[in-house]
Amino acid sequence: MSTRSWSGLAVQCVDLGYRAEAVQLGEACVEYGRHLDNPRAVAYYEATLANAAAQDDDRRMATKHLALSETAIGKPTASAGNSWAAHYSPGRWAHESGMSLSRFGDLDAAEEHLHLHLALDIHSLDRRRIRAIVLANLGGVRLRQGDVDGAMATWSEFLDCADGIRSVKVRAALQDMRVRLRRYSGVPEAQELQERGARFVT
Repeated sequence: MSTRSWSGLAVQCVDLGYRAEAVQLGEACVEYGRHLDNPRAVAYYEATLANAAAQDDDRRMATKHLALSETAIGKPTASAGNSWAAHYSPGRWAHESGMSLSRFGDLDAAEEHLHLHLALDIHSLDRRRIRAIVLANLGGVRLRQGDVDGAMATWSEFLDCADGIRSVKVRAALQDMRVRLRRYSGVPEAQELQERGARFVT
């Protein structure tokens, strides 16, 4: 089995809640990455392990490998376009790192990383889909910070960006937003977001 398959399995294990397995697969990827001259692949493997560790509530390990992934993603590489890891851009790294940080409660750093992703130029439909997902996540982070107005403004931008996009992840983000808004049923802005969200569903 290729190392790319290991990393894919690690991501699936995270999604399915198999935390110990995800960490072990992530560690195997990182070990393999130590012998590579491919900074983006190394950054991807390190971030995969960091995400698995964050899901496993291991803050020390997650922080260590987030720092290593940041070092790797910042290295110049002349061959990125020819690598399978060329898709792993600094923007994608910023998004994944932000979500890992949010999982163990470092909300300020999570918001900073998500803003870094949104600072990039985004034009294509696929990148607009990713931007929508990042905005949805950023809204959730702001709500957890107690910034209700900021969360609602961000979710409004999320709905603008998601218009016309068919995506399982966007629909999941939409459902997450609507559930979180239920506790603010008396707030006009929340009611407007709920109504806009309902139109997406139908």
